[in-house]
Order: sequence, then structure tokens, then C-alpha cells
Amino acid sequence: MKIEVLKENLKTNLGIIERIVGKNISLPILNNVLITADDNFLSLVSTDLEIAVELWILVKIIKKGKVVIPAKFFSSFIASLPNEKITMESKEQTLYVECKSVKTKIQGFNPEEFPIIPKFKDADFLEVDSKKIYQGLLQIVDIASQSQTRPEISGIYFSFLKNQIKVVATDSFRLGEKNIHLDEPMKSTEEKERSFILPQKSAREIMNILDGKEGIVKIYFSNNQVLFEFFMEEVKHPAVQVTSRLIEGEYPNYQDIIPTKFKTHVVVKRDEFLNQIKTASLFSGKVNEIKISIHPEKQELEVSAASHDLGENTSSIPVKIEGEAIEVSFNYKFLMDGLLNIKSSEVIFDISKEEGPCILRPVGDSSYIYVAMPIKAM
Repeated sequence: MKIEVLKENLKTNLGIIERIVGKNISLPILNNVLITADDNFLSLVSTDLEIAVELWILVKIIKKGKVVIPAKFFSSFIASLPNEKITMESKEQTLYVECKSVKTKIQGFNPEEFPIIPKFKDADFLEVDSKKIYQGLLQIVDIASQSQTRPEISGIYFSFLKNQIKVVATDSFRLGEKNIHLDEPMKSTEEKERSFILPQKSAREIMNILDGKEGIVKIYFSNNQVLFEFFMEEVKHPAVQVTSRLIEGEYPNYQDIIPTKFKTHVVVKRDEFLNQIKTASLFSGKVNEIKISIHPEKQELEVSAASHDLGENTSSIPVKIEGEAIEVSFNYKFLMDGLLNIKSSEVIFDISKEEGPCILRPVGDSSYIYVAMPIKAM
């Protein structure tokens, strides 16, 4: 292999690749990046056997070939070079790098030992706007929680319908659902509804790659894996592919816990509500408990917290209320997370009952709901 590439292009893409690489003692080959030069493109691949990322860079190919190099070390080395054109040449398992006055030799490994990344030839696929996928994941990805006993809630649930995609995450104490409405029905080689559970790590990596990007994402399906593919702007060629294993099992029937009837309906200014919760949280004690009291006769919402060690705090906000007076206790972190995922100036806060699930959703946007369970009275 022999190629010429701009330092900045290589540095940017290695920064993405090295995020996948951990310190794998049992399989040290996974600590590396597979570099392949072929048909005007330089390919970079890293994997931890659960997720694999492959990126392509347009370069000048002098000679085709491949080499495997320690990923984090190589990324740090390239970042240290002058902002100039780099020449890279591999001989057997050694990579020779030249950039301006710098000449370096890096010992690599046998490319044949690098894991084979699954291909999705002739697989069913869907095409989706990348911004919509990114925004959908942004509102729910942090809600999922790692669980050994219930691995299905460790991931993000995708449900593909004709005109929308539902993305859902829960940790049993709260739940977020985002409906991604599509202007046109999704294109698919096979017209049928699909669903899968994507690991949280894979979802975060897809978000990192799509952040700020515009264009179409192709999502390819198989029984136990999924591929997200994003294309270059300059030529019709993939820019990046993220292949991920899927979490096995059935996702909980979460719609059963979303209440449809409410004792009390409140419309509150988001920023005021968020600031009052932040203040009350300072007095919430070790269990993070704050109390929300709704007073319809005053059209007022009261936020309070008390700690034996620190004291107590009470504040009130003028709100619009329909329904009954009610008092509910929450872990303040759960309410804050829900409010931070909502960008509208006003928020709907619906309370089903004293110890039942409550809903936060933006005013004027029915595509997102956030469900929080209250703290039960002892």
C-alpha cells in the first residue's frame, strides 16, 4: 500500500475510529485500526465485536494494499504532525509515514487476523433524513439504563411504521418516546413494519457521526444486526457505515404504562419550572426528593424540598391548571432530564394520580412525551 492524504482529513476520521477501540487484553487485535487503500479511497475500520465503524476518505492511491496499526497510538501520532500532505506506505506489517521533515516507521499486525465486518448485500433497507434520526435520538438516548437482568431496556427501541419511526428508551423509572414523522412514506425493498433494539453505545456513536450532517441515512436490516450508512457529498460513495449487533428479546409493552386520563393538567413555563426544581434540589437530601403541589384555586404550582441537615425551601410559579389539587413527590433528576429534552417555552405537565405516572410534553408538539414515575410514599 502507498497513498497520499491530507493530514487534517486523516486526523478527523481517526478521531471517530478510535472512540470504538478499548483496551482489549483477550483479543489485542481489536485495539487496532484496519487501513485499506483501494479504488481512490482509504478505508479505516475499527470494531469491538459489538459495533464496527468503517470510514472512507478520498485520497491519491499509488499502490493498493492494507495494514493494521494500533488505533489510539496512530491517531495521537497523526495529530502531532504538521498540517501538510502525508505519504503512507506499508511493507509487510510495517507502516512508513512521511510528512514534511518527519519520517516514521510503525510496527503493525497481520491484516488477516482482523475480524471480518459483516456485509449487508441484498438486505432490506429504509432511507431516512439524517437530521430527524439525530434529533430523535438526542431526546431519548440518555434515558436507557444498563441492566444485567433486563438487557432489553439497556437499548433504544426503534419501531418503523409506514409514515413514522418511533424511538423509545426507558430505565423503568422514566420513559421517553419520540415520533419521527416523515414527509413521505419510507422507501423500502419490503413493505412491512419492523422493529429492533439498538445498544445505547451504538446509538451514541451514530449521533456523534450524524451531528451537523445533512443528507439521507440508509438503514439496512438483518436478523441480529443493523447497518447505518451515510454518503459523501462529493461522490456517490459511502462516507461512513456503522454496523451494530442488536439486543435480543422483546421490548416491554411500554404503551400500557403511558396514562391516557389525568386528574390534573398543568401548563407551565419551562425555564421557570426548571429553575425552581434546580433550587429545590439543593435541599432534596440523599434521596433527591422534591415535592410538587398543584393549587387550582390559586392557579399556582409549588415546588418544595426539605433536608434535616440543610433546611427547607419552597417556591411557587403561576401556571394554568385544569383539574384537582394534588401533591406528588419526584426524584428531581428525572424531572430535570425531561424538561431539558424539551425545547418549547411552555410545557404540559399531566398528573394521573398521587402515585401514578406523570407526563411532560412540549406545548404545540405532540411528537415527544416523557413519562416520569413519582416517589411512592412510605
